[in-house]
Amino acid sequence: MLTSVEICAGAGGQALGLAIAGFTHEVLIEYEQDYCNILKKNRPEWNVVCGDVHKFDGKPYIGVDLLAGGVPCPPFSVASKQLGKDDERDLFPEAIRLIGEIKPKAVMLENVRGFLDPKFDEYRKHILDSITALGYGVQIKLLNASDYGVPQLRPRVVIVGIRNDIRTEFVYPQEKLVDTPTVGKTLKNLMGANGWKGLNSWVEQANKIAPTIVGGSKKHGGPDLGPVRARKAWAELGVDGNGVADSAPSADFEGMPKLTKEMIARIQGFPTEWTFGEKKTLACRMIGNAFPPPVACAVGKEIKRCLENG
Repeated sequence: MLTSVEICAGAGGQALGLAIAGFTHEVLIEYEQDYCNILKKNRPEWNVVCGDVHKFDGKPYIGVDLLAGGVPCPPFSVASKQLGKDDERDLFPEAIRLIGEIKPKAVMLENVRGFLDPKFDEYRKHILDSITALGYGVQIKLLNASDYGVPQLRPRVVIVGIRNDIRTEFVYPQEKLVDTPTVGKTLKNLMGANGWKGLNSWVEQANKIAPTIVGGSKKHGGPDLGPVRARKAWAELGVDGNGVADSAPSADFEGMPKLTKEMIARIQGFPTEWTFGEKKTLACRMIGNAFPPPVACAVGKEIKRCLENG
């Protein structure tokens, strides 16, 4: 079994995907207590350290196989001010520090599509060059979650570095190995949990993949499905995006149903048993900011193959 250290673990999307791919987590670092609680509730056996990554010492973990992390996206997100390296939430420098301290065989860092914007060309080059200088062959690619079975438009940038003494070349996972289900097929059993008579008609209407799930931040975003443009896209699928429901529609419900937090998590690629607590606003933020587990798993399997054959 290969080992990993994960920073900025969030609600566990990347960690879960990597675990399914075959990695055992030595430690997971997360700053927010609510997220730490969720990680521990879902996986009591994981060693979750709730603290600031700036204060995390990587040296006790020298030699682990993988250092992974989804460093905060607001510095590069079009939904934010895109301050990049000038944003105090930018944790790429800490990731680079930890690569140097831990010297893992592989590195996996993910972020939003905005990281590829031309305004960040110089900073992006600096990040990639810094990892290269530590002794890694580095690749960067924009992956679409829908290419890996996730029923959602969700492009994410994934940086992978393989230590130079590993001779097997890393290749990003092949796209569209499975047919991505529609929103209707994905949510049919959850939406019909209370015997809704309009279920089959709704499934036929919800015949596409979803727009990007939006998590929002502590200051912005609530239990809904995003801004006006996103809500219009949801409406085309027969979903009311103006809020989040507590339960599936009743048997005689008429109109457009709202999604529950469990349905949103399913669209993000989480298994049914993964819980996000009782508070809808917090749960939606956790889910919407997560890295889809199936995408993390697909990349993790390719890293595993590379390391085992290297």
